[in-house]
Amino acid sequence: MSTATLNQYTTNTASRILAVGGYRPSKRVTNDDLAGPIDSSDEWIRQRTGIVTRQRADAETSLTDMALAAGQQAIERAGLEAANIGAVIVATVTFPYPTGSAAAVIAGELGIHVPAYDISAACAGYCYGVAQADSLVRSGMADYVLVIGAEKLSDFVDPTDRSISFLLGDGAGAVVVGASEEPGISKSTWGSKGEDWDMIRMTRSSIEMRNIIQEVERTGDATAIVEPGSQGSVWPTLRQEGPSVFRWAVWEMAKVAKQTLANAGVEAEDLAAFLPHQANMRIIDEFAKQLKLPDHVAIGRDIADAGNTSAASIPLAMHRLLEEQPELSGGLALQIGFGAGLVYGAQVVRLP
Repeated sequence: MSTATLNQYTTNTASRILAVGGYRPSKRVTNDDLAGPIDSSDEWIRQRTGIVTRQRADAETSLTDMALAAGQQAIERAGLEAANIGAVIVATVTFPYPTGSAAAVIAGELGIHVPAYDISAACAGYCYGVAQADSLVRSGMADYVLVIGAEKLSDFVDPTDRSISFLLGDGAGAVVVGASEEPGISKSTWGSKGEDWDMIRMTRSSIEMRNIIQEVERTGDATAIVEPGSQGSVWPTLRQEGPSVFRWAVWEMAKVAKQTLANAGVEAEDLAAFLPHQANMRIIDEFAKQLKLPDHVAIGRDIADAGNTSAASIPLAMHRLLEEQPELSGGLALQIGFGAGLVYGAQVVRLP
């Protein structure tokens, strides 16, 4: 039997976020644009969500177009070249191909041959990506990791659905994680509650879509596949149990946020910023109340004119906050994502 000793990655390196980049589509979609099909109004949407407008990409702009733009900006702001990146992680639930990954497309566009993979963790995907990038850097497996949250949710919207359609926007945010002399990313608090998987879901699976297509091809009758209450939509779209999701987010995720602060060894007053997933302004406000955030803590409120961009929402909120308040750079921020799965993830990070 061989007595050879395996080489293993071991370092004492800490990690931090070095830079953030963002891409926002130019198309603005107002509440009035969406209110008709859901028999609603601008006032109703504002009161329940805090959203005034949301940004959506045009048909010619793909998810990978947005992700690449955000990633390139983050790399440039970190003072790096694409060749310095040792891994690419893309958090998304809207890349239209089950395989290969959006991350592989991005790596190819950047001209680098590095590990590249997607994370399907919905609105917690970016925080999952940061957790993995932190581990890759601290283990020595990569010097720099590009983490991108990117969504084109408008491709999966049923405009007649009152549960979620008016919330959703498009966009991409990215960060570069690299080595640091001092810890810049805390221990992650992450997990799932899969028994409530169906609280946020797609209306149809790929297998169901295949069966529908085969039935139409066999019979030539498309009307037979329209289910009651489907509004005639065959394409799979997003739907949620709004009240149940709201209660889970407000009460359970506040506990996760508090645990994350405790794990990081910091108090709410030590924070410079709070960057929650941009799900709903009422949820954000309730978070701030339960965490007893002091007045000096800046709160990311990107949802008002970006909408809910799922995995892109936290890095986009960070991007905007630092653009508007650059003096926050170097301060500590609590970031927390939560969504379909149900899944959640959170860290305290030092702002780039």
